[in-house]
Amino acid sequence: MSGAALGLEIVFVFFLALFLLHRYGDFKKQHRLVIIATLLAWYLCFLIVFILPLDVSTTIYNRCKLAVNSSPAESNGSYVTLAPSKQKCFKPWSYIPNGIMPIFWRVVYWTSQFLTWILLPFMQSYARSGGFSITGKIKTALIENAIYYGTYLLIFGAFLIYVAVNPNFNLQWNQLQTIGIAAANTWGLFLLVLLLGYGLVEIPRSHWNGAKRGYLLMKTYFKAAKLMTEKADAEENLEDIMEEVRKVSESIKYNHPLRKCVDTILKKCPTEYQERMGRNMDDYEDFDERQNSYPSEKSLVKLHKQVIYSVQRHRRTQVQWQILLEQAFYLEDVAKNETSATRQFVHTFHSQEPENKIIRYFYTPSVEWYWECLLRPWFYRVLAVVLATFSVIVVWSECTFFSTKPVLSLFAVFIQLAEKTYNYIYIEMACFLTIFFLSICVYSTVFRIRVFNYYYLASHHQTDAYSLLFSGMLFCRLTPPLCLNFLGLTHMDATISHKNTQPTAYTSIMGSMRVLSFIADGFYIYYPMLVVILCIATYFSLGTRCLNLLGFQQFMGDSEMTSDLIDEGKELIRREKRKRQRQEEGENRRREWKERYGNRDDSTRNRVVHTDQKESSFSETNTNRSLSKYTRSNGRTERDRIELLQDAEPLDFNADSINDDPLEADSGR
Repeated sequence: MSGAALGLEIVFVFFLALFLLHRYGDFKKQHRLVIIATLLAWYLCFLIVFILPLDVSTTIYNRCKLAVNSSPAESNGSYVTLAPSKQKCFKPWSYIPNGIMPIFWRVVYWTSQFLTWILLPFMQSYARSGGFSITGKIKTALIENAIYYGTYLLIFGAFLIYVAVNPNFNLQWNQLQTIGIAAANTWGLFLLVLLLGYGLVEIPRSHWNGAKRGYLLMKTYFKAAKLMTEKADAEENLEDIMEEVRKVSESIKYNHPLRKCVDTILKKCPTEYQERMGRNMDDYEDFDERQNSYPSEKSLVKLHKQVIYSVQRHRRTQVQWQILLEQAFYLEDVAKNETSATRQFVHTFHSQEPENKIIRYFYTPSVEWYWECLLRPWFYRVLAVVLATFSVIVVWSECTFFSTKPVLSLFAVFIQLAEKTYNYIYIEMACFLTIFFLSICVYSTVFRIRVFNYYYLASHHQTDAYSLLFSGMLFCRLTPPLCLNFLGLTHMDATISHKNTQPTAYTSIMGSMRVLSFIADGFYIYYPMLVVILCIATYFSLGTRCLNLLGFQQFMGDSEMTSDLIDEGKELIRREKRKRQRQEEGENRRREWKERYGNRDDSTRNRVVHTDQKESSFSETNTNRSLSKYTRSNGRTERDRIELLQDAEPLDFNADSINDDPLEADSGR
């Protein structure tokens, strides 16, 4: 049963990471190495979070066995019995045999560190490079990462000098390894507290605001105004880049040595631009080597990089605009249906995606109305209260987890109470919920933040390779200090509890942080208290207000700029709504026209052709020529009439002005 629990979690976490990566990445268009590297980074980080509760329960059982073996005891079946007090150490259902977890953690930890510090930064530069060959991309990646790797060596050298100069330490390999782990965890903990302070407040608040329909609709209008500006900027940037590509394509002819590079750039351009450039390109002229107006290979590399970036940005804004429109239309439908007397949810537009029959069978319009208009707001409010309670417990425990007598950390109190009764199910559930909530607060912030257009995780397969790799780097750097912080909150870390007990397998591979006392007794203890200040700053939206003062439009209810953008977004949504309504009305009228008059037009055309064939069989050559002219003109007139009717503007069509009998209408004309 123990091996089954570990195996099931390994398989489940793999499919979870694969599902999330499929939502944000594009398996068809992005490079396979980028997908594999990002999947491996996400998978290892999620795996640490899910397996750590099993390590805690196994460690508690091993501590019980050591306590029993240190006293007169006797063995009885699947548990060990302490003779004096008849205490029983039951083996947990998810028990993992000794020797497996240390090897597992060592492989997972060092693989994730290799990814985040060496491989993923190199692949970032490689994916973003505009080189036309593998060698050129590798060279560019090495040059860009020279400063990056030099910074690591400088930081590691500083720790190394500190330990070497201190006479209290004898530098050994294990201590050197601990210094490297401490340096990585210190950097990760610094960023972890910043992201955690934001997520502890923003996640409960976002769910509470999710129950406010008016708030969500106003924020959607605000996003629409901002996204339209970004969309227009992306289109303008793409036009400028395509104009440069056109000039380069016209100047470099078919027999130029750099023509292959130009063809590579053209393949990355959108299809409509490729066709336009192909029509205007004349390759009959040879290039003149004496002219100096030809671009260099270096400039083509830069242009190639700009094309990749501009095309990706343009495609992303187009998809996000369509998604935002659907969201705005749906929120407006919810606002309209709240006052519905029939309690049937009515959509303004039909879904463009094919509907699942099973879902529509259970999720009827009546069920949808009760969920969207009645139950969902209350569900979000209750969930927000539960999440806010968890956030308060986390903040309290972060400020008091260093106190062992008395134990003030609530998570440590819960685990110690369950440890006395050896309720392993409760221990694992409490550990899982705690570390899962911490992970949600940190990882959701990673998915939400946006550093201009440098880093941005966009759903619906719109995230570029650079952002995917960057997210993998962040996850690998944040997860180890997150787990150490969790073990400190629960007093499972001997460095925090100051007890001479068996450590968990995870902390055993980290080594003793006593090698660096100012980190173990100072930074790791007092820096997490900063989360209180960050939570207060997030609650009062100090960061949002600062960005708004700097000119970055942020959604603030008491801002005049926000009100202007909301009005602008509302007008944009109204315009797009009218446009879509006209399109649907036009399609409906064309469909009705074909259903009512399509068969009669076909029969009229068949009668005309049959009469022409009959008359042509009894006529002379001249008569045949004249009749054929008449037939062609008549057929041409008939075709023109049908084409004009099919291409007519739906808004100008009025069914009441058309006679019921098409023959009378034809004779009238």
